[in-house]
Amino acid sequence: MTCTDFLSQLTDYFDGQISPELLEEVRAHTAGCSHCEVVLNTTRQTIEVYRDNEIYELSGELRERLHTAIMVKCNKKAKKA
Repeated sequence: MTCTDFLSQLTDYFDGQISPELLEEVRAHTAGCSHCEVVLNTTRQTIEVYRDNEIYELSGELRERLHTAIMVKCNKKAKKA
């Protein structure tokens, strides 16, 4: 299994829609590939964070500041491209 193969199976892996044979290939690959192991662990942790936490309501002021900061960053990237 290559890193590209691993990434193409990641969603199915987390959805539990992967054959036992392919699951073993994923496990063997991540055991020998630190990059994909990091991707797997980070994705798992991200899913857990979103599953366990409730929605956090932002104040209007904070929401506006965050929106402005994001738009400034996006505009800077668009100008560079």
